[in-house]
Amino acid sequence: MEYNVKDLSLADQGKKQIEWAEMHMPALISIRQQLSSSQAFKGIRISAVLHVTKETAALVRTLKAAGADIYLAGSNPLSTQDDVAAALVKYDGIHVFAWKGESETDYYNNMNEILKYEPNVVMDDGGDLHALIHEKYRNIKLFGGTEETTTGVIRLKAMEEQGVLLYPVIAVNNAFTKYLFDNRVGTGQSAIDGILRATNILIAGKVAVVVGYGWVGRGIASRLRGMGARVIVVEVSPLRALEALMDGFDVMPMKDAAKIGDLFVTATGNINVISKDHILLMKNGAILANAGHFNVEIDVKGLKEIAKNIRTIRPYTEEYELPNGNKVYLLADGRLVNLAAAEGHPSEVMDLSFSNQALSVDYIVKNHLSIEKRVYNVPLDIDEQVAFLKLKGMGIEIETMTEEQKEYIKQWKYGT
Repeated sequence: MEYNVKDLSLADQGKKQIEWAEMHMPALISIRQQLSSSQAFKGIRISAVLHVTKETAALVRTLKAAGADIYLAGSNPLSTQDDVAAALVKYDGIHVFAWKGESETDYYNNMNEILKYEPNVVMDDGGDLHALIHEKYRNIKLFGGTEETTTGVIRLKAMEEQGVLLYPVIAVNNAFTKYLFDNRVGTGQSAIDGILRATNILIAGKVAVVVGYGWVGRGIASRLRGMGARVIVVEVSPLRALEALMDGFDVMPMKDAAKIGDLFVTATGNINVISKDHILLMKNGAILANAGHFNVEIDVKGLKEIAKNIRTIRPYTEEYELPNGNKVYLLADGRLVNLAAAEGHPSEVMDLSFSNQALSVDYIVKNHLSIEKRVYNVPLDIDEQVAFLKLKGMGIEIETMTEEQKEYIKQWKYGT
């Protein structure tokens, strides 16, 4: 079997990690039982670029149990959990091409590797795999694909608008059960977990600047405030800026926030939202972290150009001495702090996202002959099924409407 991982001897520990994740992912396990009993993906090849974590392991083991042949590469050079990668190869027969600390060349080589096998379905986290297919592998006959992130969906929407999208894609990121919980609750907790593991700072009393008030930014801002930080939001959207203000946060431009912040967290999906000019305004001891998918939100290149001296202080914490003598601290080289410096989202949250992924792949396989080459949202019935399974797994019952109530909301004649 072809694979490329760091160390197969780590497999036993990885197996335990996967078992721990699956214990906290009841919705996905229920879907596994459903898909495996019908062998829904028998004969299907799936190539996936995802963060190779214990939670992702639960997803690809579900696809494997349903009969698929899986080729997996990492979606970030620093996010792979090497023990999990080893376990997937040794115990599950999954072709993994990923290790923590890949170079950029390794990253793209591994992506090329998983496309050699001409998949029927692709799964992506960030859009790099989709982009590579459109650049180099246009002859692969794909049923369709999925996309996990806001960043990736933006890229795919651009392809659709320009008329170049080669196959249908389901935007898993746009499911209610994804962005309401994964983006907001999951990143809200895991980004702070990564910051604390890298720095061990006290959040309470700090001035924290959150750049971007989308679902990720909302989650981070609310949890930083819950831990005692004084939170400032930087936004370009008047609607989101107004929402942040009404949620009780200060709102200001980065040029003003840069002067007073102690901790900066980016969550925009855009480039250089913290520029080297902003960094030069920062006070001594400022900490910079990124919670967006790609390492472009903080101008790391510009920071390295202006730094008088650079040294590693702690794992995932680098000190940059600025020309004025102030020192700022960059976490995880500007990459996703929750996955580079910690373990990513809690399994309970990824249970929702990866349940959507599994059912979206099932939808593509069943409907690929009839769906068009465009970006689709997750069908509402799948979204609601995932929510129901999650509640059931948590032992929660919800109310049901009576027949009278069902009829009442269908009519228009009766009011007060």
